[in-house]
Order: sequence, then C-alpha cells, then structure tokens
Amino acid sequence: MADETLLILLVALAADWKFGEPSWLWSRLPHPVVLFGRAIGWLDNNFNLESDDDGARYRKGAVGISALIITSVLAGLLLHGFFRPLGIIGMALEGFIVFALIAQKSLIDHVAAVADGLTNGGITGGRAAVAKIVGRDPETLDRSGVSRAAIESLAENYSDGVVAPAFWYAVFGLPGLIAYKMINTADSMIGYRNERYEHFGKVAAQIDDLANWLPARLTAGIVALAALIRRGVNSARKSIFTAVSDAGLHRSPNAGWPEAAVAGACNFALGGPRIYASGPVAQAYINASGKRDLDAGDIRAAISLINAACLVLAGLILLWWLVF
Repeated sequence: MADETLLILLVALAADWKFGEPSWLWSRLPHPVVLFGRAIGWLDNNFNLESDDDGARYRKGAVGISALIITSVLAGLLLHGFFRPLGIIGMALEGFIVFALIAQKSLIDHVAAVADGLTNGGITGGRAAVAKIVGRDPETLDRSGVSRAAIESLAENYSDGVVAPAFWYAVFGLPGLIAYKMINTADSMIGYRNERYEHFGKVAAQIDDLANWLPARLTAGIVALAALIRRGVNSARKSIFTAVSDAGLHRSPNAGWPEAAVAGACNFALGGPRIYASGPVAQAYINASGKRDLDAGDIRAAISLINAACLVLAGLILLWWLVF
C-alpha cells in the first residue's frame, strides 16, 4: 500500500509539473479547493455571528473546523476504499485527486507573471500581478517591494502548496491530504487576526500552524539541497544557516523557514516592514545583510531555485520508494 501511495504521488507530481491547473478542466468541474472554500464560507456565514460574544465565536469556530476536518478524513477514507478494488483505474482516480491538490506549476506561473509584469509593464504591471498572490497593498510597493513580496509568496507557498500536501499524502494517504487542504484553506479564509476572525478562526489558524510545522522545516532542507545542486556549496551552507538563525524573525512560526532558506540561498534580504489592508506590520529583515534592491531578475533566480527544489522533492520520494 505504501508503495502504491508513493507511486501515485510521483505520477501526480509529474502531471502537475507538466499540466498545472488546466483551465479547460476546472472551468467544467469544480476544483476541490473551491468546494472546501464553499464549506468554510457556509460555516463562516452561518455561525460567525456579530451578535455572539468572543467566547461563543471561539467555540463555534473550534467545533466548525473540527467537524470539517473529521468530514475530510472520512471523505478520504471513503474515496480510498472505493478506489482500491478498482486496480489501476482506482490508482488513476486517486492520482487525479492528488494532482488537483498539489500546486507546483500554478505557483511558478503566478510568480513568473510578476516578473513578466515588471519587465513588460513596469511598476504598474508588477503591482497588478503581485496583487493576485499576496495580501499587501500593492500601491505601497516599489519595484523591490513587489519583487520581495513575490519571492516570499513563492517560498511560503512552495511549503504550503507542494511540500506539505505531498508529505501528508505520503504519510496518511488521501485522508491526510484532504484534511490538510481543508485546514490550509480554512486558515487562508478565516485564520486572520482581525475583528471578525480573531476568535472564530483562532483554532483553524492554530491547527494550520501544527499541520505545517514539520513540512516547513523539511522545505528548508529541500531548498538547501536545491541550492547545493543549482548554486553550489556556499549557497547551500548559507541557506541552512539563514534558515536556522533567521526563521524566528518571521511573525509566522512556519513561514520563516522556507523564506529564510530561499533568502540565504539567493542572498536576498526578505521580510521587513509591510502594509496590509488591515494596516502596517513591523517585521525584521531576514538575511538583513543580503541584497535589498530586488527586481524581476531576482524573482526569476528564486523561481529557478524552487524549480530545482521541486525536482529534489520528487527525487527524495523516488529514493524513498526504491529503498523502503
């Protein structure tokens, strides 16, 4: 069973690398993450009531996310139980779900669009493209700010959108993968520290932190291996050192690890103060001595590193499959 799971994961990663998220398909079928979003939105609209006090909001949010996770695990068990007797057809159907819930190519494409926007449309084009992938106010960003935001999004979402789903599928199969994607989607929708979600989304945010704790640190190691292959020993050493020394400077307990690993590998200064729709956020620079004047070429350098990291991840899974 473990052999089948790893084989399915390898094929799904290869399919995602090649095809990404084909619009012709998802314009006809609802993407699984869209379905997750609808469930979370229903929970938010029906139970996150302004008339409730903070305690009631916290309890409803905790029960709601718990119910969604349990439902996700049950759905994964039912789907795997249905697919398993179908042999190769069942493996293909399960692989399709894994393919749909891993986002290598779409991540690279969205970040590459920021580099293209800066190159072809100047700061206006860069701001328009980066606004699609980050929550910061794009009008406050100069070329370096746009580039930094894109690189940080690339690093964080490589962990959340590629390594973590692959990890949870490899360990727990479809139940683990579907539950993780539900958790991660909930965090992106209700895991904010603002008036509406401070209490209702608190448990969702905490569970997401737990679910990403190990994958985020694994991602840093994968990025360092990619740096060794793509950029040499010094880059890999700096990647590891920066991840260990500077990850804690990030306000997230997890996002700092992949961001610091990329910052060290490429010798970029990432992080720093920024402005979101909810207001300004103070944060120290990660790898503060690194390059701060970033541009489209630096985004493409980070993309090259993450492309190599995707191949390293696939290689590690292949090695695990062959050896164990």
